[in-house]
Amino acid sequence: MRQVINILGISIIALIFSVSFANAQCAADAQANACISKLQDGFTFLKTFKVDGQSGAKAKVEYSYVFSKDTQYFLNICNDGAETDGIVVTMYDSKRQMVSTNFNKGKFYPGLVYPCNATGIYYITFTFQDSQNHCGGSVLGFKR
Repeated sequence: MRQVINILGISIIALIFSVSFANAQCAADAQANACISKLQDGFTFLKTFKVDGQSGAKAKVEYSYVFSKDTQYFLNICNDGAETDGIVVTMYDSKRQMVSTNFNKGKFYPGLVYPCNATGIYYITFTFQDSQNHCGGSVLGFKR
């Protein structure tokens, strides 16, 4: 019985360590910072977003930001793998109505441009569709 408890204890510790190690592998900060240089011409940098799905443990990563009327916003996605690695970015207005996404008709786009027509809070969500790493970065820029 004592042997079973020891084996169980070791297994739990190993599981905790492996989950912690897997989560530590996402370099979302570095990927978000690398995304700054990929901001579309004419757009001014506003903010980076870390996209860490914790190796698939998190289905969605969400941020909010106040957008201003008569301003265009550009949001791009960067990661170490394939172009977007299955990261879907979707923007919602203050009423949680979808206003833009980088995934359309089965195709992923590396970013999106949104012409804002109403000042208010907007929600930016990152979800994962067949993603290998569940990890990336994003940059928000604007121009008037």
